[in-house]
Order: sequence, then structure tokens, then C-alpha cells
Amino acid sequence: MPTTTIRLPEDLKDRIAHAAERAGTTSHAFILDAIAERVDEEERRNDFHDTAERRYAEIVTSGMTIPWSKMRTYLENRLAGRKTSRPKARKLAR
Repeated sequence: MPTTTIRLPEDLKDRIAHAAERAGTTSHAFILDAIAERVDEEERRNDFHDTAERRYAEIVTSGMTIPWSKMRTYLENRLAGRKTSRPKARKLAR
């Protein structure tokens, strides 16, 4: 495994050591977990933005959309376990 060196301010290093001890792990493992968590968060955020951009482009291209009031009712019904039919897309009002 390649090695990467990071320089930590002394106060942050102390905070990490204390937090790692409370979590029952080593500082090294704590730092790796924190980095992995942050990378996962950033990847999810980027995926979300990419999906939103793609969906918006589809709306612009097709002109089809579902009004929020109908979609909200559909989602609320699904969450409540009620049988419901998916709303139909319609031309975007301009």
C-alpha cells in the first residue's frame, strides 16, 4: 500500500487521538475512516448533481414533467403503503 504523509496541526492531532480512543480505535484507523467517509459523501454529492443535470436535460429536451403536487401525493401514498398509480408526465407549461 502506498504511503501518503499529511501534516497535522498539533491540536488536531490531539483531538484525533482523543476521538479515536473514545471510539475504541487507533488514530490511523480513525483518520482512514474519516477520509473514506468524506470521499463517499463527495461521490454521492457528485452523483446527485450529475443525476439532476441529466434529468433536467431530459425535461428540457422532451418538455415532459410531472407537477410536484401529483408527485408528492404519489410519494406520500407509496410511503404510507397505499396502492397508487404512477402519475403521467405532461407537457411543461410555459
